[in-house]
Amino acid sequence: MRRVPFPALIGLFITTLFLLCAIFAQWVAPYSVSEIVGDVWEPASAEHLLGTDNIGRDLLSRLIWGGQTTIFVAIAATVVSFVTGSVLGLFAAVIGGWIDQLLSRFVDLIMAIPTLIFALVVLSVMPVTLPVLILVMGLLDSTRVFRLSRAVASDIEVMDYVEAARLRGEGRTWIIFREILPNALSPLVAEAGMRFIFMVLFVSTLSFLGLGVQPPAADWGGIVKENKDGIVYGIPAALLPAIAIAALAISVNLVADWVLDRTSSLKGGRNG
Repeated sequence: MRRVPFPALIGLFITTLFLLCAIFAQWVAPYSVSEIVGDVWEPASAEHLLGTDNIGRDLLSRLIWGGQTTIFVAIAATVVSFVTGSVLGLFAAVIGGWIDQLLSRFVDLIMAIPTLIFALVVLSVMPVTLPVLILVMGLLDSTRVFRLSRAVASDIEVMDYVEAARLRGEGRTWIIFREILPNALSPLVAEAGMRFIFMVLFVSTLSFLGLGVQPPAADWGGIVKENKDGIVYGIPAALLPAIAIAALAISVNLVADWVLDRTSSLKGGRNG
């Protein structure tokens, strides 16, 4: 741990804290997600460390439960995005020809439509459940992963060791997963951190607009929406989830930057 830079240590600590609170929410949260425990917008006290929300629920408990939902949805959508986008991008780069052109033009068409507007249109005609929300977010975001993985794979595909694998008679699957993918991990790891944070912001935005996580479940964007009227009266209930989103975004980016630097250094050491 002494070799880990101080900013990365801070990022690891904050990220781990958020993850542990999300995993063990039922033991960490003082109250249940929808339990009314006091008056509207009570100030912070020994009983309610962050006060209460717009209908008298404990705000700390809502933040913990909301973090569990937000982080779970963001992780699941990121996995969907990377599995779909990276696999299609790598195959498109290796296969080439009309398949590559077809996939690339389709991705260009999807990316021409603003992601948020596309998601709002789709979710307005579908039942807004967590599986649907995760699939919509993941598939829409996979276009960006496709572009990155295809670009990286196109550069790696012309390397001598890939050509040597072809001459040995290795199939496309071997070349993709044993030759190209290991050498494309550095940019993909860095992009994973960015995509995860985008998913956190994405689901929070959708919930704020009413088409994300549905009540009585809690998520950070929904908590902001529920308590936004309190800002007029100087009540900070809506600002606390925004601070949580910002803290998570900064900490994950610090960790992703360190991992990218670490993997790049290891690769450079092997090549040397």
